[in-house]
Amino acid sequence: MSIRTCVIIGAGYAGIHAAKSIAKAFHTDLVRGRMRIVMIDKRGCHLRKVLLFKAAAGDESIAVQLCDILPGHIEFVHGEVMDIDPLSHKLQYLNEQGNRASLLYDNLVVAVGSIVKRQGDEQGGLALSDEVAAIRIREQWRSNMRQAVLVSDSVQRRVLLTAAVAGAGISGIETSAELVHAMKREASKQGISPEQVSVHLFNAHDRLFMEGPEKVGNKLERLLGRCGVQVHHRAKVLQAKNGQLLLSNGSSVEAGLCVWTLGLIPNPMLAQLKLPLTASGEVMVDGSYRVKGMKNVYCIGDCACITDPRSGRSDSKTCKEASAQAARLGGVMRADDRGKPVPSHRSYMDFYCFGLGPGKGLVWTRKWGIDIIIGGRIGWKVRKLTWDIASLIKK
Repeated sequence: MSIRTCVIIGAGYAGIHAAKSIAKAFHTDLVRGRMRIVMIDKRGCHLRKVLLFKAAAGDESIAVQLCDILPGHIEFVHGEVMDIDPLSHKLQYLNEQGNRASLLYDNLVVAVGSIVKRQGDEQGGLALSDEVAAIRIREQWRSNMRQAVLVSDSVQRRVLLTAAVAGAGISGIETSAELVHAMKREASKQGISPEQVSVHLFNAHDRLFMEGPEKVGNKLERLLGRCGVQVHHRAKVLQAKNGQLLLSNGSSVEAGLCVWTLGLIPNPMLAQLKLPLTASGEVMVDGSYRVKGMKNVYCIGDCACITDPRSGRSDSKTCKEASAQAARLGGVMRADDRGKPVPSHRSYMDFYCFGLGPGKGLVWTRKWGIDIIIGGRIGWKVRKLTWDIASLIKK
């Protein structure tokens, strides 16, 4: 009896949900040994990337062991994929020891996600790009706090107690809110008045939350202001060095730390996998996530260019979109396997959540043309639920 192998590249949000969806769609084949699902990733765990700001502000762990969240019958290979050969249905990878190995597949799912945009080295500051960067950011602001206790010069002290976040998307909003809370709490421990702590959020646009209504962006700004975050619109940080931030509007701001949160770009490793890519580096797929020109190869998540065939609307790079795509992928693959009509992609409903520090959040959705806004502790509970669902965490 031949055993079909489905390989999933990537253990991020799209990858783990794809494994769950495919395991459900092919449950009988899995339990009867007619199919195997193999996940391969260069990490040995699932990183909750949307929570990087928590690692930058505090000591919270954002890594989850795959054995704790993946459904049964899923195999895991710790390795970095280097090449895909669609003719022989084989992928090459480097294993944990750095040795080259190969893996045959019948179906392949590419879910390698995205990486955080980085500033140029000459611009200074620290990009909130990964766990290592988050730890460096946390160590930097804590070190600044310790120095602030010792200095007597009021100007130097103010700089050390000031942080800046460059980039005001969801990540920037959540980072600034969490950071100001952590810095104020640490200030109290160090005998410094929390009122001396200041965090600036720099936004290139006219308002926050350009994806939704103006009133929600304005509400976010008011809530951030209450936390101690000062929002600057139409202002990009050009350079952050020696405690000085040079801005695009010609002004400058003093800050002892600058954190860059510039958004996401598709994983650059896609180029070496010889997949068909758009000009922006996303994998080209049809309306059912099938990679164009490659049989039995699918792609979802941040690394794919996914558009609703009916509306022409493109999916954004959030975990809610990846989860919805993955949920549909199992049905697509099952229909392809049986030669039946396949489901096509549909855009996710308008639904956005923001964490605004411990115990605080904001949720916006639109239903029947009506804006629904939920704030406070309930908003935070909804936000936390979305984080947990995204990482298949059940509590």
